[in-house]
Amino acid sequence: MREFIAVHNPTAASRIAAELITKIELLPEFPKMGSPVKLAPVPDVIRDMVFGKYVVRYSVHTNTIIILRIWHGLENER
Repeated sequence: MREFIAVHNPTAASRIAAELITKIELLPEFPKMGSPVKLAPVPDVIRDMVFGKYVVRYSVHTNTIIILRIWHGLENER
């Protein structure tokens, strides 16, 4: 993602990447800050955290949080 943005705007790519990392680093302390994904087999385990125009999908486990995907909100519209 960062590389894609950097082609058009390197400054924005660095800023967005840093902001996303800052938000993701909050997940171990606040694992339920994202919304449950209602269509997931276990909605409370799979969650989406929306940050600006980006969505971070992750799964919550006893001692682990796994980032499943990060995408721009407009990505599904294309």
